[in-house]
Amino acid sequence: MIIFRYLTREILLTMAAVAGVLLLVIMGNRFIRYFSNAAEGEIPLRILGTLMLFHLPGFLELILPLAFFLGILLAYGQLYLNSEITVLVACGTSPNRLLQVSLVPATIVAILVGLCSFWLTPAGTLHNAVMLEEQRSQLDFTALVPGRFQDVGSGRTVYTQDFADSQTRMQGVFISERQRRRGTPESIVTRAGSGYQAVDEETGSRFLVLADGERYSVEAGRHEAERLSFDTYAVRLSQGGDRPELDSPEYATTASLLRDDSLPARAQLQWRLSLPLMVFILTLMAMPLSRVNPRQGRFAKLLPAIFLHIAYLSLLLAAMDAIGRGSLSATVGLWPIHAAFLALGLGMMARAQHKGMSG
Repeated sequence: MIIFRYLTREILLTMAAVAGVLLLVIMGNRFIRYFSNAAEGEIPLRILGTLMLFHLPGFLELILPLAFFLGILLAYGQLYLNSEITVLVACGTSPNRLLQVSLVPATIVAILVGLCSFWLTPAGTLHNAVMLEEQRSQLDFTALVPGRFQDVGSGRTVYTQDFADSQTRMQGVFISERQRRRGTPESIVTRAGSGYQAVDEETGSRFLVLADGERYSVEAGRHEAERLSFDTYAVRLSQGGDRPELDSPEYATTASLLRDDSLPARAQLQWRLSLPLMVFILTLMAMPLSRVNPRQGRFAKLLPAIFLHIAYLSLLLAAMDAIGRGSLSATVGLWPIHAAFLALGLGMMARAQHKGMSG
């Protein structure tokens, strides 16, 4: 039990450190992307924390298998450098016993990955998609800040002096945009006393309806401008066809995927099953890869291990996409890839034990 607790602690502590670094990098990259969207006025700043929180399970289901794989490599590699594994084997701890010890934390990690894959990730992904869709279609201007010129996309800059009616109506509106008419770029400036958003129920397109204003159009190279006064004027902000499909298998619950016989649903179900299974296969391959000598250092086999994981994951993703398109039989599915890497892991273990490289 002392040896078991010691080895398990070394593996889990190293895995936690690796997972923390990977999670910081990936979430930082996603946060920068969302923060850029918020700065451009596409989403309000107040929902960034919620979006990142519900993205966390999707990050963890991919990070944890890799972090555990590298955790075994680094933890056992350090034990080899300190000759601790040699002492353990000399005291009667066989390589198979070391593998059994490693499978216990592997089971814990596989349960966490399965929890994310089967339940938390689809629920979080659906929640974020619904939130972003509601934000695009809601009738308010929470993404705009009074008194600031903000780029809202499509070459359009919007300014509002203030809000009224619980953030649903702008007061003192200014819009600058670039358009092409007859192939010539034009600068168009629109001023209005007030404005509000409206959604076309038939097409789903979103419009900014302006009231009591003027519209100026200036064409490059001309010494004259067009001026249009209006009581009501509508500017289309987005098209309804841009909305995401919320009935995609990516957002479906695992129970609904079990009842769905479509190819995309079967591909998604096999992908969710593959992630926990990957943890055990990577554990089998990590054991012989962790064997290093003091001259090599504990990072000697880190790069080959990362390439091996990338190849494994890339093949799974390619096969899942092929199943969804119908170019690969769903009956065959992702299982030959798992079988190939399982056979590779067993072969590496047998070769290491034959040469005495597992301890």
